[in-house]
Amino acid sequence: MGTGGDERPDRADDLEGVTWRKSHLSAPGGNCVELAVLPGGRIAVRNSRYPEGPVLVWTREEMAAFVRGAKDGDFDALARREQSA
Repeated sequence: MGTGGDERPDRADDLEGVTWRKSHLSAPGGNCVELAVLPGGRIAVRNSRYPEGPVLVWTREEMAAFVRGAKDGDFDALARREQSA
């Protein structure tokens, strides 16, 4: 599990037994962002379209910073497909 001694999983299939969840606004056809709380409190993120694919694993603090940025509009230009610095 993980590389470089950080003990973070590399793939979603390394995470047996965790409960994945997604927004209630997500379409039933897949291609959604799913999150799971891991033992120890880290947050795993994956694409539901590729449930056995790679995952991102963040600390709770990293996830909180990301959510704050999203709420503050820091990523709005990406959703509009605009180029920004």
